[in-house]
Formats: sequence, C-alpha cells, structure tokens
Amino acid sequence: MNDVAIGCDPNAADLKEIIKAHLAELGFSCEDYGSVDPIYANVALEVCNAVVAGKHKRGILICGTGIGMSIAANKVPGAYAALVADTYSAERASKSNNANIITLGSLVTGPALAKVLVSTWMSSEYTPGGSSEPKVQRIRDLDKAFGKARA
Repeated sequence: MNDVAIGCDPNAADLKEIIKAHLAELGFSCEDYGSVDPIYANVALEVCNAVVAGKHKRGILICGTGIGMSIAANKVPGAYAALVADTYSAERASKSNNANIITLGSLVTGPALAKVLVSTWMSSEYTPGGSSEPKVQRIRDLDKAFGKARA
C-alpha cells in the first residue's frame, strides 16, 4: 500500500510536485493521480476512491483554494476531507476528526507552509475510543442514514 494518494488541478501542479518531494524526504511513498484535468472533482473522485478502497492510507488534494476539492471529496462515501490552512487544523483534522484526506489551496498557501501542514498532518494519528470517538461515529452514522456508507 502506498502511504499517500495525491492529485490536483492544473493551478496546483507546481505545489503538488513540491509536496511529493517533501513526502519522499519524510519517508512516505506516494502515488500521483494527476494534474491535467481542469475539472478538479474528477481527480478528487479518483483519489478518494483509492483511499476509501484501502489502496492508500491517506490522500492530499490541491486546487486554487482547496475549497472545491474539499467539497468534491466529501461527496465520496468514506472519504473524510478537511481543508487545512494552519498547523492546529492540520493536526486536529487527524486527531479529532479522523480525516483521511486533506485539501490545500495553491493560490492561498505558500510552499513552506504547505510542507509544514503536510508534515503536521502526516505525523498526527486518530485514537479510536478517545474523546472524539462519539463525534466521529456520529459522522459515520450520518453517512449510513443518508445511504452514503460503503460496505
């Protein structure tokens, strides 16, 4: 299993390459799902499906602001995407929300900050049974209630 699936729209191709190199420096393997499709929802679907299927532990999606990728990613059952722009949110995305995908904005997040955000998120782990478990479980329950849960 590759550690990370990564994809972006054409606006974010340069930042994606920087993050891929950074992940390699940190010792993580990564599979690139592309950057040429201007319809960011298409790459979001590919990355999210691969993460949810267990091919990758985590996913990173990048567009101009990260907002569109976040919205598209969260349409995929079992994908829990968080837009991160600061280190506390990057840490809590994993520790408090069990986010298996983060989104970043290449037009609003510089390369140095993006690397810090990725490092923070990759080093943070969710602990099942902790104080956040009832909240995360409620999100899973909502997926099921609206017919979005995967088997």
